[in-house]
Amino acid sequence: MKQARFTREAARVSALSKPDLIDLVMELAARNALLQTRVDELEKQNRQLQEQNASLVQRVSDLERRLGLNSSNSGKPPSSDGLAKPAARERRTRSLRGKSGRKSGGQHGHKGTTLKQVATPDALVHHYPHQCTRCSATLSPEAATGFAVRQVFGLAPPPPLFITEHRAHTCLCRACGTLVRADFPETVKAPAQYSDEIAALAACLQTQHCIPEDRLARIFSDLYKIRIAPATLASLIAKKADSLRIFADRVRELLSGVAVKHLDETGFRIAGKTRWLHMLCSTSLSHLRLGTGRGDIPSGLAGTIIHDCWPPYLALEAVEHGLCNAHLLRELQAIIDHDKEPWAADMKDLLSDALTLTQIAHDQGKPAVSPEQAHQIHQRFDACCDQAIKFHEGLPPLARPTKTGKRGRPKRRTGHNLARRMQTHKAAILLFFDDLNVPFTNNEAERDLRMTKVRQKVSGSFRTETGAENYCILRTVVETARKQSWDVLRALSTSPIQLVHELNTLHQIQLDSVAG
Repeated sequence: MKQARFTREAARVSALSKPDLIDLVMELAARNALLQTRVDELEKQNRQLQEQNASLVQRVSDLERRLGLNSSNSGKPPSSDGLAKPAARERRTRSLRGKSGRKSGGQHGHKGTTLKQVATPDALVHHYPHQCTRCSATLSPEAATGFAVRQVFGLAPPPPLFITEHRAHTCLCRACGTLVRADFPETVKAPAQYSDEIAALAACLQTQHCIPEDRLARIFSDLYKIRIAPATLASLIAKKADSLRIFADRVRELLSGVAVKHLDETGFRIAGKTRWLHMLCSTSLSHLRLGTGRGDIPSGLAGTIIHDCWPPYLALEAVEHGLCNAHLLRELQAIIDHDKEPWAADMKDLLSDALTLTQIAHDQGKPAVSPEQAHQIHQRFDACCDQAIKFHEGLPPLARPTKTGKRGRPKRRTGHNLARRMQTHKAAILLFFDDLNVPFTNNEAERDLRMTKVRQKVSGSFRTETGAENYCILRTVVETARKQSWDVLRALSTSPIQLVHELNTLHQIQLDSVAG
């Protein structure tokens, strides 16, 4: 049928005159040009739709990755995982370091805290049987032949307010007749005032336990029958912080000479603006301060600093850098969960194996792991990085978002960026393995900042910068006292000069023990 149609058309064309044939050719050429223009437009639209589709697919993938992040594979806090979700609960309880091979519970040599009986109790309560269980005869206390002991540990009622009256006497000089009055102590400045112990307790409850002034006033009223206005409590806490400023400054000075230090920062709303609190700490000292911005990190540091690979920390010179491997393990877990890249599991196993080797060396009292083990770990690290980079270089590049106006190199995938970062900072990542004095994570600083985030959840923000600075000073005292095994209340109520002297003495003892 097609052949017959073609034959009829050919016969019609051959019957045309030359002018008609020319007109037909021109008409067909114009029609072909229109069709070609339409084809070009459709091809252009197709390319645009393909680019838009690739961009949307990438955006959906990024959003799915973001939704899949939780506390086990990112820096998100556990509170963001939600409630009553078995999958999230399993992720929270899954250890990023893997199984240690040890039994659960207390380990051998662990000192327990079991409640034990005391030799001299504060009160005795005697219990006697009233009737014989065999013959029903009446029994009296005089028939007692022995006893069994059980002790109940409780709380005594809060003591009443203890009031000390200071009397400055006036004496008459018998030589010249001058009346001379004694001076009151420097700490006694008003006809009636609250003691330093009350200020210390208020500072402890607010700084360590995040209790606002209104609830503090209620606590003092309920427990001690003291009616203190919230504004008065705020004033007492502020004066306590101001007096302890010299102690916080001394902690900062001592930290500059510590061999291994931890750095971290967290955002906080202060006077309606976002500000940053910076933590500088060690295993025995902690210093919290209010910075002018996130990049306002301490200067003049020496030794080794442990941090989370934030670029301003990496820009610090004259220091040796160690990275927090807990952050890296969570990032690797995200690559395993969402991108299914094989190299991430190998790198995670490598870091866990390296940590196990350092723990074994510590337990055996060795100064370092064996050279053979060190060489093997470094080779495995290089192989994992090379494997990851080759894997990503073999993938097609990510689609550029249309009409963004951005210039520069194409965007890389998350796993590609992580592999290049780990390859660049290999020495800092494996510093814990090469130097057993360096910890595996930056948890020291994160633990010290944790109560600051709790304070943020309870109170929301600070109204003034002065209040934030006072909190930083008191937090420095509380954390350092805890690390020095001091009684926190005693530290807050002790003279700052005496507290600095005790700190200097203990710090020197610690330095001597390390040197020895």
